[in-house]
Amino acid sequence: MIFFWAFVVGGLICVIGQIMFDVFKLSPGHTLSILVVSGAILDGVGLYEPLIDFAGAGATVPITSFGNSLVHGAMQEAEKHGIIGVITGMFEVTSSGISAAIIFGMIGALIFKPKG
Repeated sequence: MIFFWAFVVGGLICVIGQIMFDVFKLSPGHTLSILVVSGAILDGVGLYEPLIDFAGAGATVPITSFGNSLVHGAMQEAEKHGIIGVITGMFEVTSSGISAAIIFGMIGALIFKPKG
């Protein structure tokens, strides 16, 4: 049943993003920003962790999870180190994902030719 709910929740997040593109005519940047901020707000009010517990990968794979990770890391480190922890916590939790995106993007740019 966990696979079903992961599919439903992840699909619902993607449908919301597609509606932002098609109905509201938002740009990809605006849509991305809204989804990241939505994940951050949901984590800030304590609703994203129960969603992860319920849907698993359906809640951790979409871009909303990035906002969740930023806030979650900042809040954890703020408890330990105060205001400095807010900044270091965001980087500590998200650094591996951002580094992987940069490295794989560079590899892709070196291997493939653009169609220009």
